[in-house]
Order: sequence, then C-alpha cells, then structure tokens
Amino acid sequence: MHPLEKETEKIIRTNELFLADETVVVAVSGGPDSVALLHVLSRLSRELELKLVTVYVDHGLRPAETVHEAELVRSQAQLLQIPCRVGRVDVHALVRLKKLSEEHAARILRYDFLEKRAEELDAAKIALAHTADDQAEEVLLRLIRGSGRTGLSGMKMIRSNRFVRPFLGTPKSRLLKYLADKKIPFLEDSSNLERVYLRNRVRLDLLPQLEKYNPNICQTLRQTARILGDEEDLLAGLAEAAWTDVVQSLSEEKTGQPSGLRLDINRFLNLHRAIQRRVVEMIFIEMGVLTSFKKIEQVLYLAESGQGGGMLHFSRGLRVVKKRKELLFFYPQGRVAKRGNLFEQK
Repeated sequence: MHPLEKETEKIIRTNELFLADETVVVAVSGGPDSVALLHVLSRLSRELELKLVTVYVDHGLRPAETVHEAELVRSQAQLLQIPCRVGRVDVHALVRLKKLSEEHAARILRYDFLEKRAEELDAAKIALAHTADDQAEEVLLRLIRGSGRTGLSGMKMIRSNRFVRPFLGTPKSRLLKYLADKKIPFLEDSSNLERVYLRNRVRLDLLPQLEKYNPNICQTLRQTARILGDEEDLLAGLAEAAWTDVVQSLSEEKTGQPSGLRLDINRFLNLHRAIQRRVVEMIFIEMGVLTSFKKIEQVLYLAESGQGGGMLHFSRGLRVVKKRKELLFFYPQGRVAKRGNLFEQK
C-alpha cells in the first residue's frame, strides 16, 4: 500500500469519517487533488467497506476544457469500476438572477448538485478533495474578509456529518507525488491561474509574499486554524450552556406583540465578554437577522448602560427594547422592512 493510502486510512479511522457499508459520493473535477482522492478511496474501499460513486459537475464556464475533464473522470471511474455521474449547472444564470460572483454562484450550484445526487443515491457522505494548502488559503481569505474566530478556524474535516475532507491535513505536494508514483493522469484547471478570483490572488501573489517573511506560513496558518477550531468548540459549548441560563422565550402576553426572546441583563453581564458576544450572536441567528460585530456591540452597550430604557432598530423590523433588568428582542409589526418607531405605526 502506498504511504499516502496508509496515512489516509489512518485519518479516516481516527476521525471516523466514514462508517462501514456507507455509500460515498466522491466529487471529482479532473484536477490532481480530486483524482488522487478518487484513487485513494478506491484503494481503501474494500478495507473500509465503502460503496463509491463518482460525480463530476460542469459549471459551464470553460466549455473547451470541461469536455476533456468529464471524459477523464469517466475513464478513471471506469478503470476503477466505480459508477460515474456527470451533470451540468448554469452558473451564468444564477449570477444574473442573484447578482453573485461567478465563484460564489459556482460553489452554491456545485454543492446543491452534489447534495441532490447524494439523496438520489442514498449516499451518507460526500467526499471533497480540499488539501492542507486549501486550508491555509481559506484562513487567509477569511481573515481578509473580516471573519471572527469561527471563520478563522477554517474548514472542518467533516461538516454537518455530510461533507468529508480526508485530505484537509495533507499537503498538495504529497498528492502530486502519489499521482506521479502511480502514473495517474489528471488535468489542470486554467481558471486557477486567473487573478480575477480573490482566492487565486491569495494563492499566487499573497502567500508567496508572506513566505518571504515566514517560509512556513502555510503550516503556521493551518496550526492556527486547528488551535482556533479547538477553542471554538469549547466556547460554543460554554455559550450554549449560558443560553439556557440567560435567554428565555418571550410570550405574546408579555408584550402584546409577536413572540421573541428575553435576555436577563444581570445574569448576562456576569458572563465573560467572549460568551456575551456569542450569546447575542445566537439571538440574532434565532431571530433570523444577519449578525455583525457592530450589531453585537450595540446590544452589549445597551445592556451595560445605566439608563432604564432604550431601544435598538435592526433590519426587517427587529427591535431590541431595554426594560429595567431585561432586553426584549421581537418584531412589533412582524418581519417587515420599516424604519422608525414601529409601536406607533399602523
């Protein structure tokens, strides 16, 4: 057995990424990472008792290349005696409809396609070929975009007990060596060299510059992500425990308005600042409003202020009202995009 196959088997067993007799959809683009994943999982499928299905998604962005990619994926799946599904999604249509970037739209449609194929096949897991290099890039991207601790913890090896990334701790160089050793063909995606995409600029421009200051920057970023991920798990547990102590459902009888949430200010202020932020973030999520650092800080300031009353106005008609020892989160007129004092409007 090749060293990469042995290492991957150990990772899968240690992290319980797959269970015996599961059907696994393997997302294969034709690039080196996903082709290596297909071959490694194929080699391990008997030992792990897995049933594999290969899925290739054509995004319709590179018609001159995708026909060759699809053929390569089909031929490799046939060689390994693995069923193969090929499908196409319309990225340009979603870009026009939702005003999204091509990169974002492609990701949404790709994951949606994979999920639908998994449901059709009764597949428990979807295997993705993200590598340790991808993890380093992702952490930098999220830092640039202003992510908090959750975002900076990077991608998870298993997400939602559905998406699995066995190579997340494996450098891309190891995969390229494996392909060379096994003489396995693959194709390079030309769009990976287009600097119109932020991810490509991070990989092609920013990381090489950072390596001048720290030659091991990719390893450092991955280590940071692991540390933050562990701390994220701890803080998430503490925040959930705090939630049950300081947050209660708000009945309609309490306000005469649609139900919402009540925050006990005295108990809330006894929490550590980090847990306070998380509890407020959880409240925004529960109330269906996008959160941000600014919104959270506004709520914290209102809770700490000595004044007996006060009100905050948020999107979709959400109001936060301070009444002595509690903050009330609710929608005076339902979820409507209105400004001003909604208690006086009709």
